[in-house]
Amino acid sequence: MKELYIAPVQGHTDAAWRHFHQAIYGGDNKYFTPFIRCDHGKLRKQDLRDYTSALNEGTDLEPQVIFRDMEELEILLGTLQENGAERVNLNMGCPFPLQTGKGRGAGFLKSIDEISRLQDTLEKYPSLSYSVKMRLGFDNPEEWKNVMPVLNALDLRHVDVHPRVARQQYSGELNLDEFRKILAESKNPVVFNGEIKTPEDIAGVSEEFTEAAGIMTARGVLGRPSLLAETREGEEWTREKRLEKMLDFHRVLLRHYTETLCGESQVVSKIKPFWEYAEEEIGRKAWKAIKKASNIAKYHSAVAMIGN
Repeated sequence: MKELYIAPVQGHTDAAWRHFHQAIYGGDNKYFTPFIRCDHGKLRKQDLRDYTSALNEGTDLEPQVIFRDMEELEILLGTLQENGAERVNLNMGCPFPLQTGKGRGAGFLKSIDEISRLQDTLEKYPSLSYSVKMRLGFDNPEEWKNVMPVLNALDLRHVDVHPRVARQQYSGELNLDEFRKILAESKNPVVFNGEIKTPEDIAGVSEEFTEAAGIMTARGVLGRPSLLAETREGEEWTREKRLEKMLDFHRVLLRHYTETLCGESQVVSKIKPFWEYAEEEIGRKAWKAIKKASNIAKYHSAVAMIGN
């Protein structure tokens, strides 16, 4: 079986989500932090708190950094190294305009001068090992060619490729032809990332891209948290079993937020994103009711509709 990875989603896969997902579903899950970035010349405190949280104990966690230039990258790598990091994932794939507009994420793929400095920068931190998460490009599906010679000169653990350009965000066709070219040209192991929502999707990618080193999912596992557990067991769970486990997961996560956050409104706003990608799994009626819930009582009533 190929390696399976859970990509991060900002605002969703925080330390508590990762901790309780591991507790409920088990398995050798490989998690990444939501991207860690600089703010006013320093690594953001809230990002560091998520990475150093005691809730991460017992999980296979790799910090992911997003940067616009080598100066930012050095701040991030240096701070993470000081806080015990041994691995770092370099984000060159985030498609959101708030980041790409500043040259971060997939926007970095256009920065030819900065790309040329990448190897020298990484070599300053020899105690760290690296992986890369990337898109095909910002608006050109061949922009990956700008960075591939640099990546091939590095000893990376893996290169995670979402075969779309940033301008597509998460819509439109996956460009599988370009992914095949990356598989052929990369000297580092390549991981497939994109539209992985069911065990059948994982099986299909495994069969089509036998040379891929692994498969990564993000929104898919948010909508179906049992996805990797089902894949490892080699058998699709019934909807009843999936919902039962998902509600168990939700229950412990909600309890944690209730005990650690201040006030009902904070708890409701924090827990509602748990269901954002689960419309197909829980049904549109319950999903819409959860989305509309304005207080904890209405929220509990909406959740009670799941499975009924």
